Amino acid sequence: MVSEPIHDDAVERATDIFRALSNPMRVAIVRELAAGERAVHELVEALSVPQPRISEHLATLRGARLVERERRGRSVTYRLSDHHVAHIVEDAVVHAGEHEVGH
Repeated sequence: MVSEPIHDDAVERATDIFRALSNPMRVAIVRELAAGERAVHELVEALSVPQPRISEHLATLRGARLVERERRGRSVTYRLSDHHVAHIVEDAVVHAGEHEVGH
């Protein structure tokens, strides 16, 4: 199989994505957001993690341009910027689970 040449900027962007996803809590946040947008308080409740930690991880995901936020009154809602990242995360989780079963 012959693949197209990959530009250095695409490789750099892929590296940024994997770096942002290199934390279990950020993977969990992406999985929550894959089901739809969530307010910060909903993520806190769903993941049983204090709000400051959720906000810290969301800032990292925003910095990597994986999530977007929207202020709605006093609440801030987050959603995935690109659903490709949800597929990457889900494929990795499924793959890891298959590896554990076969191990």
